[in-house]
Amino acid sequence: MILSLLLSIILIGLGMIHFNWAIGGKLGFSVTLPTKENGERIINPKKIDSAIVGIGLTSFGVFYVFKSGLIESNLPEWTIKFGSWIIPILFLLRAIGEFRYIGFFKSVKGTDFGKLDTKFFSPLCLLIGIFGITIQLMI
Repeated sequence: MILSLLLSIILIGLGMIHFNWAIGGKLGFSVTLPTKENGERIINPKKIDSAIVGIGLTSFGVFYVFKSGLIESNLPEWTIKFGSWIIPILFLLRAIGEFRYIGFFKSVKGTDFGKLDTKFFSPLCLLIGIFGITIQLMI
């Protein structure tokens, strides 16, 4: 239960950061986007993109509140089983990355994003993935 609640807090917190960006907040936004060595952004998300990611992350957080048993859900059993594997797999894949700009195995490491990704973003994704799998295996 504690691990599920911790994961909920992390995911909802990440969702709130994305909602902040969706309404125009700038804190940390520029360094959370991968760039080429020359500083050119790889992606240029719109506010709606941040909102969609925020909804996803917050939904994942609420999912783990349900998993904790703290709040009862009426979700179909297949959703719980499916989500219990899909969510951590998504975060493990994010931690691994696409081998160029994102993840532990990226080749472009010297950018501001690359350094933060190595120190914080990819390890956090790995931790979320491990926590999610641990929760699933404990049940």
